Amino acid sequence: MRKPIIVGTALIATLTVAGILLLAQDKSGRPSPPAKAECKLAGGKSITIDYSSPRAKGRKIFGALVPYGQIWRAGANESTTFVTGTDVTVGGKAVPAGNYSIFTIPAEDKWTLVISKKTGEWGTAYPGPDNDLARIDMRVSKLSSPVENFTIAFDQAGGGCTLKMEWETTEASVDIKK
Repeated sequence: MRKPIIVGTALIATLTVAGILLLAQDKSGRPSPPAKAECKLAGGKSITIDYSSPRAKGRKIFGALVPYGQIWRAGANESTTFVTGTDVTVGGKAVPAGNYSIFTIPAEDKWTLVISKKTGEWGTAYPGPDNDLARIDMRVSKLSSPVENFTIAFDQAGGGCTLKMEWETTEASVDIKK
């Protein structure tokens, strides 16, 4: 009689722990929920960016929450990933097929896109310039109306696309070609 009670208790404990772990992995309830952008390239290849999308919530973003001249993870939570299934050029610089993390260095008139060979960082942990694959200039423009949710998107154009990051009243962009 005692053995079934022990087995039953162990089973309930295991199911409880499994349920807690599954809930912890559900990222949709986060204040900065997960988002994805995809650029479809010729030959069935693509570029995918996975990131977390923070909200402005009435805060001053660039030059305050996100300081100018400092490395920023381009999102929230885990580092933003950049996965390309084929060799591409980003802003004229070669990026081989592979998995990367991306960061930015915002400024009022120009941003720098940092493509890091190291992946899996959490939070603001920038792995350092020794792990940079490339640093690429991005164009900056002012938007006509504010954007509440930080957004990364691609505009398809010819054989490539334009990577755009928008938040507050700022848009930073760079061209990507296969």
